[in-house]
Amino acid sequence: MLNIVGSSRYQIDRKSLKSYFVDLFDKYNVDPAGVINLVFMGKRKMKAIALSYKKEDVALPVLAFPYNEQASNERLLGEIFICYPQAVLLAAHRNKKVEDVLKQLTEHGLKNIIG
Repeated sequence: MLNIVGSSRYQIDRKSLKSYFVDLFDKYNVDPAGVINLVFMGKRKMKAIALSYKKEDVALPVLAFPYNEQASNERLLGEIFICYPQAVLLAAHRNKKVEDVLKQLTEHGLKNIIG
């Protein structure tokens, strides 16, 4: 299952991302009962998280954190943080659609979570 958190100012096709995650869970043999939180944020917040956890003073496009503890009745596998403005810049640089870059970043984050 995928929980998407983010400001409404970010143009995110939630339905498409959730469908994509179902495919990714199948592709990587991830338990479909597992939960991933996908969080979209701006540069300032991502920079603060990167500095705090990676000691890098830069807004990274994606960060992922695996969890091993069970929260309530759900099995939280981890959280993926995506810097939406960085995704937009990457899309322009790579001459791709923002949605395609978001999918690449989420897959990268999931791969980091599941090892």
